[in-house]
Amino acid sequence: MNAPAVTVWFDSACPICTREIRLMRALDWRGRIAFVDLYAPDAACPLDPQVLLARFHARDAGGNLHSGAAAFALMWRQIPLFWPLGQIARLPPVLAMLERAYGHFLRWRQRSKS
Repeated sequence: MNAPAVTVWFDSACPICTREIRLMRALDWRGRIAFVDLYAPDAACPLDPQVLLARFHARDAGGNLHSGAAAFALMWRQIPLFWPLGQIARLPPVLAMLERAYGHFLRWRQRSKS
């Protein structure tokens, strides 16, 4: 079996994250993404798990680690339905806008956990 094009780490204790990953798995009919539950006993993490829990991270096939909106865009480019959005997110102003939106989500998520 070939190595995945992208590996993503996700927080299975977060209901929103789990729903999104479930959708991404269903749409990844080419099997290009490896989804790693950070709470799985065998989860291989490139960073401290707490760092990975604080922000969405993805690793490309070249071993480069991406976080935040850039990680989402990397994942989207592997999913045919989201490929156009992933391509548009390569544009710096679009990526900056997505990163701001993701920052707002992270602040809301942190408040909702408290």
